[in-house]
Order: sequence, then C-alpha cells, then structure tokens
Amino acid sequence: MSEVVLFHHLQGLTDGVRAFGEQLAAGGHTVHTPDLFDGERPATLEDGAALTKRIGGEELDRRADAFVADLPGALVYAGFSWGAAIAQRLAQTRPGARGALLYEACIPVTGEWAFGPWPDGVPVQIHGMEQDPFFGLEGDVDAARELVTIVGPDRAELFVYPGDRHLFTDSSLPSYDADAAALVVRRSRDLLDRLG
Repeated sequence: MSEVVLFHHLQGLTDGVRAFGEQLAAGGHTVHTPDLFDGERPATLEDGAALTKRIGGEELDRRADAFVADLPGALVYAGFSWGAAIAQRLAQTRPGARGALLYEACIPVTGEWAFGPWPDGVPVQIHGMEQDPFFGLEGDVDAARELVTIVGPDRAELFVYPGDRHLFTDSSLPSYDADAAALVVRRSRDLLDRLG
C-alpha cells in the first residue's frame, strides 16, 4: 500500500482536509496530514495568505521538510492549492518520490517558477475545476497540461471538473462539491492502488 503526505491549503488543516485524508486511507493506504500552521485555521484565503507572509516561506518550507525527514523516501506527495505547491516541490526535489496528487494547483515545470525537471518514472494526477478563478483562470491548468505533455499520458493525468469553485474537495467549507470531490477521491485511490 502507498504512504502519502497530504498538505493542507491556505485555510489550514481543516476538518475537511482531515476527512479527505481519511477517505484516501480507507483504501488501505497510510496518509499523513501535517499541520504547517500549528493549529491556526484562517477564515479566508486572504487571511491564509497573510499568515504565510507572517510565518515566512522559508520557515514553512523548513516545517514541511522537517515533517517528511523522518518518513521513508518512497512517498506520494499530495496537497490542496497552496499545499499542492509544497507537494510538487517535494515530489520534484526529494529523492525516491513514488507519485504526486496535485489538487487545484500546478506549478510550471519550465521557466522561472519551476522547481526543476519532473523526475523520471514518477506518476502524477492533477485535479481542478475549469472555471476556478485560481486553477482554471490564472494559468495552473496550462501548467498542468504542459506537465502532462512532458511526462506523457501513461504517467500523468489531468482531470478538469465543471464548475468555478476553489477548494471544492474540502467538506468543511462552503465551496465543497460532494459529487466532484467523490470523483477526485476515487481517481486518487485508483492511482494509489496502482502504486501499492
């Protein structure tokens, strides 16, 4: 079975993030959900962005790196929105990654924002809504398409869902879309099962 680290979004380690992790774990996988905000749960994305500025990007990266340091190298890195960028960085830079699940965000793998090349043989799934103001309308979906082109369809999958919600997978937020989230869970577990 797969071992997964699931990073939360800008509103912290919500009950919805925990519930999503539990759904992945129900397939027999081990899922870790670190709290990089030390218990803070910002009420809005704007509040979350302000919190990350207050804590600092280097410190947040240090916290993420410290959490995975004691885990096996053979991890699947997963994350929601802001947390997807952390997951992607680790999948691309920490040796031994088994896969990546990127929810509602994707960083380009070429150009100035890139963490470097995608590692050979590491499968990835990217999920997001087509009219999400961040994923669909600010370029993340284009970065995801580029990643699929570079990695190839046998190792990379992009799933775009109808709708305009951000954080649609978090059952504790008003943006939750139960039907779309259930499909995300099913597809994610399919990948984890293939890796297991």
